[in-house]
Amino acid sequence: MKTMRIVVAMSGGVDSSVAAAQLVDEGHDVIGLSMQLYDQQTGERQFGGCCSLDDLHDARSTAATLGIQHYTMNFERHFDATVVSTFVTEYAAGRTPIPCVQCNGDLKFAHLLDRAAAFGAEAVATGHYARLDQGSEPVRTLLRRGVDPDKDQSYFLFTLTQAQLAQALFPIGHLHKTEVRAYARNRGLTVADKPDSQELCFVVDGNPARFVEERVPSVARSGPIRDQHGHQVGRHDGVHRFTVGQRKGLGLSTSVPLYVLAIDAAENAVTVGARQALERTRLTASSVNWISGTPPTSLCSVTARIRHRHLDAPATVEPLREQRVAVVFEEPQSAVAPGQAVVFYDGDTVLGGGWID
Repeated sequence: MKTMRIVVAMSGGVDSSVAAAQLVDEGHDVIGLSMQLYDQQTGERQFGGCCSLDDLHDARSTAATLGIQHYTMNFERHFDATVVSTFVTEYAAGRTPIPCVQCNGDLKFAHLLDRAAAFGAEAVATGHYARLDQGSEPVRTLLRRGVDPDKDQSYFLFTLTQAQLAQALFPIGHLHKTEVRAYARNRGLTVADKPDSQELCFVVDGNPARFVEERVPSVARSGPIRDQHGHQVGRHDGVHRFTVGQRKGLGLSTSVPLYVLAIDAAENAVTVGARQALERTRLTASSVNWISGTPPTSLCSVTARIRHRHLDAPATVEPLREQRVAVVFEEPQSAVAPGQAVVFYDGDTVLGGGWID
């Protein structure tokens, strides 16, 4: 790779820190850029797993160790509009959102690429566990899984376009997590053993329902919990408290375990049933993005993943109108949740994905 100026999105964690270190060690002109996602002066929003004041301090400390420039950019308004507001709206609609996808596609890459251009940078690098390969026309850049199956984050990147991928770098995608931490130790980075963030960064106490209620108090309204035959078996305090496949927290006393089968926000109703009733062989998805930029014109065989921590399953994708597809699985899939993403793979290559209806 030729040497060039690269902006690295630095969260203060070990992954983005090692991404920056690798690029510095390869001789590139690296600029660290961290995103301020809340008002640091008022401190009204104390974030959870990442993006806190401590994380910004760690990013600055890493940049100083590496001898690179570091800037903090205010993305508060963009973050609230593209990530937080969507999260709240989706939960209020009885869907289960994935804010990490919006954060990656709509925030990190869309806006960071603009900021990178202002720095005269040719590329933006992140600490994602994913890989890029050169393809042939019309797919100039291929998006592949990271080599560490436990850390692979390609699922969260399905919305990226060819234009974005052409300017993206994922320096640690070829490493396992243990190798990343070892690299950080060898480089003398203080974040080498920093724990990974697990929870939603903007939900402090790990309680998304409470967060949604704080933003939209009207969602906390009582409604019926019904069985598959329409008979009421209980009451709930808001559909935003549930997701398809959920078993705990239903507040029901029954002789057999019951699971959330469906959520109807318009009727303010939740349907529950036995576990086997969660199985589906077909789903539809909207706002589908194909990494190549060109959707298939006929049926295509893929493996499909219906959530991040889920094994791929063989399926057939049928293109529909208006960026929609139908997906038919060879074997039933459990707990297909509206609002989650279904992502399509060919081996370790990401073909695209969309939002489950």
